[in-house]
Amino acid sequence: MAERPITNGEIADVLERVADLLEAQEANRYRIRAYRTAAAAIRQQYTQLAQILREGGVEAVDALPTIGPTIAAHVAELVHRRDLTLLERLEGEVSPERLLATIPGIGPKLGARIHRDLSVDTLEELEVAAHDGRLDRVHGFGPRRVRAIREELGSILGRSARHRARRRAWLEAGRTARDDDAILVRPGVATLLAVDAEYRNRAAKGKLRRIAPRRFNPEGRAWLPILHTEQDSWHLAALFSNTARAHELGKTQDWVVIFYSRDGDEGQCTVVTEPRGPLVGRRVVRGRETECHAHYASLAPTRARL
Repeated sequence: MAERPITNGEIADVLERVADLLEAQEANRYRIRAYRTAAAAIRQQYTQLAQILREGGVEAVDALPTIGPTIAAHVAELVHRRDLTLLERLEGEVSPERLLATIPGIGPKLGARIHRDLSVDTLEELEVAAHDGRLDRVHGFGPRRVRAIREELGSILGRSARHRARRRAWLEAGRTARDDDAILVRPGVATLLAVDAEYRNRAAKGKLRRIAPRRFNPEGRAWLPILHTEQDSWHLAALFSNTARAHELGKTQDWVVIFYSRDGDEGQCTVVTEPRGPLVGRRVVRGRETECHAHYASLAPTRARL
């Protein structure tokens, strides 16, 4: 029996919960107001958003008054998953394994295996792995399952014509998500490293709101600092990694996960202390080490003049 579509009221409830958590975590008040305004408008919308999305795509949702591209993308995720990654993040329930397991054909065990074997944390990274052959090599995945996962991810991640065009370009060119900043819109490493430094400094001084993550926290203790900030028109949220891998390696006070969004473009990255090589001891954005090397090299002449 097919699951009933999510209703406008349920979507509005989630957006209001997001606004409540953003307010409690001292995020930008204009962003909070945007979620509350969108929730109110969705409650008054006569046609179900699931139908609008099905018939006109995310662009039709974006075209509704007070919605905008970012919230339209959240609506698309809610319709497809009946859950919202942003809400999980704000509640401290940041789990790559759980996110991967939401894709049909991937249960909790396979999700954990993908995360462990391929270091895949996001659906975007999973899509790259499904196209470049790495997912085929994970035990439990055959050609039929991989093909079905590619199709499902194409549906979930096809949030806008702009996203589809960029993704199609790098997939057809055999690129990965780490190859081309001109195709993937994301903050520069200088911005991400600055947010990482601000987060760790304020967390060490006890100047950040702390949340109580559900995972690995049986006492329900509010220990996880969270930072919301705006840089170069990006909305960014930073918090220490609370994944199984971070706990296993004792990196929960070193790895910093940064989530970013702007005009419907969104993603995440992890900043770590480099353990080896020319950048040993430096903070680097995982997967963008070459850019970090160039960034630090550009700072050297400035430091020499001081």
